[in-house]
Amino acid sequence: MNASVESSLEGSPARTRAVMIADSLRSEINAGRFRPGDRLPSESELTRTHSVSRTVVREAISLLRSEGLVEARKGSGVFALDPAKARLTQPFADLDMDRLSAVIELFELRSAFETRAASLAAARRSPQQIDAILKANEAMAAAFAAGESTREADFAFHYAIAQATQNKRFPELLALIRSGIVPRVELERRNGPPRKYRPNPDIVAEHTRIADAIIDGNPEQAEAAMKAHLEGSLARYRDLLRKGVA
Repeated sequence: MNASVESSLEGSPARTRAVMIADSLRSEINAGRFRPGDRLPSESELTRTHSVSRTVVREAISLLRSEGLVEARKGSGVFALDPAKARLTQPFADLDMDRLSAVIELFELRSAFETRAASLAAARRSPQQIDAILKANEAMAAAFAAGESTREADFAFHYAIAQATQNKRFPELLALIRSGIVPRVELERRNGPPRKYRPNPDIVAEHTRIADAIIDGNPEQAEAAMKAHLEGSLARYRDLLRKGVA
């Protein structure tokens, strides 16, 4: 595989390579392109199609397996499962991200495990993973400056940090709650129009502090920066809920 091609894909502005491939396959499964029981393209086919390594393809398949969308059969390949059944049995399937209370639940969980992820990432990250974190942060800043949605870039940033822990359970858990990353919620009010949550104006600076601490190899500072970032978001949602109830 051409190293320059892999490098450019690794630094995709909106998401990591594995997430990009998983998104593509997920869309095809949900659209019925691959029906339950259908065999997905082989690992070698996917590496050629997306110009990535086998490791990246395996990670993408792992994401889909964690979502209950595919199953691997030894010696036979990877097969699509019923997406409707996967949604019903999937952990966090009952999360309603239009409810502020559900958003708050998720931020409390994220505050617990992503602060640890930032600490581990600072201690274990590789040069390639540092580059992925920086590229995701650059994409985030560009989207924010242009007034565009930062949803995908934000997920890519946090996912890149989870990967840098060298513990695959962190990105797997993040993938499970992906729908709740930067949730789009509105709180209906009895009088007047819905109150919409406004993006955090300091999000780029907060992400940069996290990235800098990981680059510097400072676990304590990385953990503190991530905690401040997530706890700040949690406080804003709680404030929004209080104002809506009032």
